[in-house]
Amino acid sequence: MAIERTLSMLKPDAVKNNITGKINSYIESSELKIIAQKMMLLTKKQAELFYEIHKDRSFFLELVEFMTSGPVIVQVLVGENAVSKYRQIMGATDPKQAEKGTIRGDFADDISENRVHGSDSLENARKEIAFFFAECELV
Repeated sequence: MAIERTLSMLKPDAVKNNITGKINSYIESSELKIIAQKMMLLTKKQAELFYEIHKDRSFFLELVEFMTSGPVIVQVLVGENAVSKYRQIMGATDPKQAEKGTIRGDFADDISENRVHGSDSLENARKEIAFFFAECELV
């Protein structure tokens, strides 16, 4: 088992609905540790750069608009197999397909506003963490 870091982002709908503490309890009860966390309001440019992989998809503009609609909480999680473990905790991207007991299964209503983002690979985790955090911020 490898100790890994992964990025977690609690999206504007999670912050607006005041469920960030509940989401954090899912993370912490899974034996992942939050080692860095900050609230921020993404600029349009930041959202476009962060989600650049989706720039040619039909939902890109809607995604950027949503991600800049309110504050987000970005976090770095650490633990054994953190990337895959957090993806399991989040549940399927479409909340209708997410199992109960997952963040999306318990809290999300819509695929476009599904409460959380998590890195999908170790390589992307490194890139995404560096996008939001300096190494000195990772305790």
